[in-house]
Parts: sequence; C-alpha cells; structure tokens
Amino acid sequence: MENGESIQPDLEERRRRRREEKRKRIRRRRIVALAVLAALLALITLTGFVLAGGGPKHAGAQKGTTTATTTKKRAVPANLHPVKVPKEIRGVHVTMALASLKGKMREYYALRRQGLNTIELDVKDENGEVGFVPSAVPLAKAIGAAHAYYKPRVVARQAHRRGLYLIGRIVTFEDPFLSEKRPGLAIRTADGSIWRNNSGLGWTNPYDRRVWNYNVSLGEAAARAGFDEIQFDYVRFPSDGDVSIIRYPGKHAQLMGWTIPAFVQYAGKRLHPLGVRVSVDMFGLAASHDLGIGQFPSRISRYVDAVYPMVYPSHYNPGEYNLNDPNAVPGTTVAYSLADYEKALLGRKAELVPWLQDFSLGRTYTLSDVRDQIAAARQASARGFMLWNAEGVYSDGALAASSTG
Repeated sequence: MENGESIQPDLEERRRRRREEKRKRIRRRRIVALAVLAALLALITLTGFVLAGGGPKHAGAQKGTTTATTTKKRAVPANLHPVKVPKEIRGVHVTMALASLKGKMREYYALRRQGLNTIELDVKDENGEVGFVPSAVPLAKAIGAAHAYYKPRVVARQAHRRGLYLIGRIVTFEDPFLSEKRPGLAIRTADGSIWRNNSGLGWTNPYDRRVWNYNVSLGEAAARAGFDEIQFDYVRFPSDGDVSIIRYPGKHAQLMGWTIPAFVQYAGKRLHPLGVRVSVDMFGLAASHDLGIGQFPSRISRYVDAVYPMVYPSHYNPGEYNLNDPNAVPGTTVAYSLADYEKALLGRKAELVPWLQDFSLGRTYTLSDVRDQIAAARQASARGFMLWNAEGVYSDGALAASSTG
C-alpha cells in the first residue's frame, strides 16, 4: 500500500498544475485580447481626430508653435469688425476734440442719410495727444499724452450699429509729446537739442524702432477696441523747418526711401493678424516727385491695403501740371495727381483713396468745387474718397453716392 499511496498524490498534483496552467493561459489570452482592443479603439479615435483637422495643430500648440489661424481667433473676437470696407468709401475726418463734445459724434453719424459710410477718427494727432487711455500702451499715459476724449469701444460699437466703417488715424513721426518727454527718441540738432519744425513741434526719430513700436502699439489698441482700419499719417521724414540742421541719433545705415516702407511692413505684420486694414497718407506730389521725405508710393504700397494721397488743389504751386492756378481748377488738379498715383500703384494690391479738399484756402471753396474733385476721383477708378476739413464742417450734399453705384 506504500507504493499505491505515493502514486495517487503525485497524479493529483499534476492534474492540479495542468488546471492552473490552463487558467493562466486563458487569463493571458484575455489580457492580450483586451490590449489589442484598446489599441484598436485608440487608433480609431486618433484617426478621427486627425481627419477632423485637430492632430498636427494641437501638437504644434503644445510645443509653442500655435498657428496663425489659432492666434488670430484668440486675438480678435469674430464680431469685432462686423463692417467691411465699403465698395465706395465716402468719409470724413473727425478730430478727437470734436469727438469729446457731447452729442457731436451723433451729428456725424447722422451724415449717413447724406451718403456717409466711413469715419476717420484721430487715435493720435499732430500734437502727439492720444484720444483715449490705452492700458496696453503705458508709455502714452506716462508721458501725459493719453486723454479720455472718447471711449474707443463705445465709438466703434455705435459706428458699427449704423453700418459705418471706422478708421483710426495715427500721426506717426511728428510727435511733440514723445519727443519732449523722451528726448532720446527725438530728432536732434547738431548741438544735441531737440529739433523743431516751423510750428515749433518736435519730431521723433523715424529710424528708431522704439518709436515704431509705440505707434503700432497704439494701432493695436485701437484695433482691439473695434476700429476697422489703422491709417498712418505723417509717416515720413520732416519737410518743413530747417532740415539742414537735423541730426538723427543712433545708427541709420538704411536710406530714407527704404525706412518708411520698412516701417509700414512692420506695422502690417503686427496689425493684419488683428483683422484690420492698414493704410497710409501721402503727399499728393509723392507719386511724381522725390520730396526728400522718404515717401515713394511704389515701395510703400507693397505692404498696405490702401494709399490715401492728399491731393488738396490749394497745396499745388502755380505751374504744376502746366496749370496756371491748380487751386482754380480743383477737378483737373485732382485728376492729374491721381493719374500719377495710378501709375505708381500699378500692379500693387493697395487701393487708391484720395483725401479731397472741403475747406477754403486761397479762395472760397463751394459744393461745386468739392463735387468736381469727387468726379475726378471716380473717373480715376479710386476706391472712394475722404473729405478733409480741420474744423469738421462738411459741405451738404457732397457725400452722395454715385448715380451708377
């Protein structure tokens, strides 16, 4: 019985081990099957995510390489610029001082009934003053330039509610505030003092990238508040005053004629992602003369959406365009000047929108004179026109739409 008792337990042990091994194999197969199923589900999910357009963009965002589209969506709410540039711009200029008067903006909004569809409002003017207090540009407040003439978001909302296109004007390099308070940014004379023009106003150095940043930052603040276009005025070197004594601080190997195009290119790169158009004001003769101020329309127009030449007939000397008195024939003068601009902008994306004279200088201007200029602009296939009057008073009936438009 001794041998029989020893064999039986051994047999039972082998059977128990086989059963245990079988259970282990079953558990392993189940684990493998679950792993395969999980991998398959993950692959299906990932494939759907990539097909939906989320894969590479999401990965790029994690690595700090957010795409331009993503940045734009974060920077500008979709409804911030609801009014697109009009088919034909018919606009007027408004100073920040006028905008501060109670009920004054409503008077300009009311011009919509006469055909107005665009308002240009000063963001920074010839005195270097800023029309509102931009929290993102502390330098404006630090130098005493920022004032609460108007609330930019309120103005943008009111204009858009009426279907009006809103342009923010920034007087760029003529800046008495910045040049006085930060003389290191100013144009200087040979003795180191601040250079001033015939009106006693200081200018900032067009070569200085800190000046570029200040002005474009103001444009960004206006864009984020709802302005639809940022327009740079005085985007040039000085023209009046004793320019022979000017000394530009720092290094400036770049020529004037390429410095201004470089500035507007810089401005466009920062402002276009915010959903706004970028434009410049230029002298009427800049398309046909080297005025020594760095304004060359053919170069500048590469980087902007529109060029606004100031073709005020009273500003042309006798004999220009072989006209004895350009101021006496405003329509003809505008036509000649815009013909030069059409040639200069040929092949460029920039649109042509002239500033027209709606003020009296040299003689009394009438509605007929303003209409003659508008007719010349339309004949030149301009995108529209803007009327200028420093006092903000515009001729009744001048803003009417074209009979063909």
